[in-house]
Parts: sequence; C-alpha cells; structure tokens
Amino acid sequence: MDLATFAPSPGLAATTTLETLETPCLVLDADRMDRNIKRLRNPLDDLGVSLRPHLKTAKSIDVARRFMSAPEGPATVSTLKEAEQFAAAGVRDMIYAVGIAPSKLARVAELRAKGVDLVVVLDTVEQAQAVAEASRDAGMRIPAMIEIDCDGHRSGVVPGNHAQLLEIGQTLAAGAELRGVLTHAGDSYKGGGDHAQQRYAEAERLAVVKAAQLLRGAGLPCPVVSVGSTPTAHHAKDLTGVTEVRAGVFVFFDLVMAGIGICQVDDIALSVLATVIGHQREKGWIITDGGWMSLSRDRGTSRQAIDQGYGLVSDIDGNAYQDIIVADANQEHGIIAVRPGSDARLPDLAIGDRVRILPNHACATAAQHPVYHVVRSGSHAVEACWPRFGGW
Repeated sequence: MDLATFAPSPGLAATTTLETLETPCLVLDADRMDRNIKRLRNPLDDLGVSLRPHLKTAKSIDVARRFMSAPEGPATVSTLKEAEQFAAAGVRDMIYAVGIAPSKLARVAELRAKGVDLVVVLDTVEQAQAVAEASRDAGMRIPAMIEIDCDGHRSGVVPGNHAQLLEIGQTLAAGAELRGVLTHAGDSYKGGGDHAQQRYAEAERLAVVKAAQLLRGAGLPCPVVSVGSTPTAHHAKDLTGVTEVRAGVFVFFDLVMAGIGICQVDDIALSVLATVIGHQREKGWIITDGGWMSLSRDRGTSRQAIDQGYGLVSDIDGNAYQDIIVADANQEHGIIAVRPGSDARLPDLAIGDRVRILPNHACATAAQHPVYHVVRSGSHAVEACWPRFGGW
C-alpha cells in the first residue's frame, strides 16, 4: 500500500485546523503512523513471514488500508462487527481471533457464504464440536484454528496437553476444517527489556511450532502457524516454522508500549485534543474538557515504573511536556497536574488554549470517538476525517 499520500475527506473544509475543531476529539498524526508501519514491516520481510495486521485498534477502513498488504487482506479482527464492516469494504481473508461462542457461528457462516474466508479460533473440544455441527448445518466446512497457551496469560491449550490438542484437531478435521494453530504472548506486556522480549518471542514461536508438529505427526493438517503481539513482533530474531505474525497497536503505539520500551513517546501517533476550561491554581491544576469519556478509564501505566495517570500532556504541536499528566479525570473534566515527585512546572496555559493528550491504551481511547482527525507532524491543518466504528 502507498504510505506517502492519502486522499482528503470529501467536504472537509479547507480551513479546518486543530484550533477550529470541536473538543474533545481524536487526532491522528499520519506521519508517525506511517513510520510505525514501516518499522514493523521491514524486519518481518527480512524474516520471511507475512504480517496479518490486527484491525481491532483502528476499527477504520481508512486506517486499515494504510497497513494491510493488500485490500483483500490478510487481516485479524476481534469482533464479528469488525469482520462484517471490513468484509463490506472488500477484505476477504480474516481471522476472528477471539474464542468462538457457538451462538455466533451463524454469523460466521453467513459471512463465509458471501465469499469471506473468515476463520474462527477455539481451545476446547466443545467449541470444536459446535463448529463441526454448524458446518453440517450450513453445508460448508468452517475453518478453525486451535489457540495455544504459550505463557499462561489467558486462553489456549496448554502445550503439554497433547491429548486435548489432538482431540480438538481430530474433531475439526472430521467435521469442519483444521486451519492451523495460533498464540498470543500476553506476558510480553510485562516488559523486561530487549532480552526478555526476545525470550517471550522465542517461547511464543516454540509453543505453536511444536503444536503444529504434533498435529502433523498425527496425520492432521496444519497449514497456518500464527503468532502475534506488538512487543514480540518487534523482537523476534527467528521465526522458523511460523507462517504469519499478528500485531495491531503498533500502528499507533501508546504509553503502555512506551513504558515497556517498545516505542518512544514521540512515536505515539494518537492523541486527544482538549481545551483548557479552568484553573485551580492553589491546587496546581489545569482543567480541560478532556475527561475519561474521551480518554477512557484505562490506567494501564499504573502498573508500570512510570504512572502516566490518564494520559501524558503535549502541546498542540504534539510535543510532550516534561512530567505533565492528566492526574485525575471525571466524566467530562480532565485535571492536568505535575507528576507526583517531579520538580517540573505547569505550562502557562490560558482559558481556550489546547493540548493533546497521549493515551495509555490506544485501543481504549480510540473506542471513545467516532472519527480520526488526520494531520501531518508539525501541522495544524486537518487533512482528512476517517470514520471509525464500534460494537460487536
């Protein structure tokens, strides 16, 4: 895909700037985004594996077109609403990477009947039986991937449970389609530095490669071996036996990713534009109209070495202030203050001045907004408005 240009949104006023937008609103720095995309693609190309980007962060057709390798995919989604929206835009190759609920299989079959190669994910015999039954009812073999638990973080078949893995595989092969194995190194979000991330990446790789070998040794098909998390995708040194990598938040990055050393603060492409609406000078507060309804309640950095509150405050150009955070938030009020323990000083911001707040978790913050206001680095001109969607 061409990352150098994008078409302006029809009807967008030529004079729309960061100063004229209604606040709070979501701002996307296209230059930072494009740089982030290239940063991940290059090493994966060198390792000889394809990128199956996770579209759950973006939930936007316009953003997806920037980082998918082709308009038809491949792609990863986390909701059937995403699958339906992206399918309507022409995406034909998707993994629905959340354990399948049997009640949702009718929607899966409906999308597949329209020519969408939508693959489900599961980790129990009961789910495999439900997929096999839905396949018989629909007159088609619904493809499924078996999730492997590579680190005890969340879901998946424990790698040593060979009997369960084979039973699931045999059930799928008999009544549906066994497409392969998949895992997600959730422990990589704990950080630990480059060496730790390389260990997470290798553990992730070994878990699925060994599962694939076991299935194949039993005469079962396993064409796809899929790994993926943004931290491990940036640290993998060897992907032998892996066919694809999934990652999503790398397109924007966020403060959690910066906190574990996957990116720098200056790489974060997403921010919330907010307006100063008051001061509590005796308390050392600046009040904005950017409360938790626009920032989200995600406090992921509270578990990290540096707590960024509800977000790190930047000036209107996107340059982060030193140790100035949204220390607290109400529904529609954000409270800007100096980070506890710092000797930094509050910026001199008047009523009506604007700031950009970098998010703890890009997915959660973006979910609060209906549209991305797209700018270039260092520019206040809004060059496009890209819709995003939510729901399940």
